[in-house]
Amino acid sequence: MTVAPEMRDLAHRLLTYEADAGKTSEPMESPTLRVYEKLRQILVEFVGVAGFLSLASRALLLAKIDAPSLDAARVAADGSLLGQGEFEPHFDMDTGEYPSCEGGVILFAHLLGLLRIFLGEGITFSLLRNAWPGEVFDDHNSVLGRKA
Repeated sequence: MTVAPEMRDLAHRLLTYEADAGKTSEPMESPTLRVYEKLRQILVEFVGVAGFLSLASRALLLAKIDAPSLDAARVAADGSLLGQGEFEPHFDMDTGEYPSCEGGVILFAHLLGLLRIFLGEGITFSLLRNAWPGEVFDDHNSVLGRKA
């Protein structure tokens, strides 16, 4: 399954937003983990743990094809992401930032793509708007940048 450019763009924007939101004097958990946990929280409420586990496992399987660096990652029975330390960049104390995480972008692009296929664009967009403020979706040229 090829990652749609608009899903890749949205995944990158979510990670960038979380990286910017996490810029404080104290390092926090990684942007990838924060995005994943927000997605898990909103989707478990909507499709249940089993539904999320199925979607996340499939997205990770597809992402591993495009990003072999995700090989150590797996989805636990509760839907949490394990092994993310293997592919997640660590906080750079010199720059005060997280480097770009291509594996996270690919994983989320696949997960968002599956949501778009199974739930439709409108419901996917509505769910994401519940977890992230409108600024993330201000690009009106992207598929999910439009109001549903």
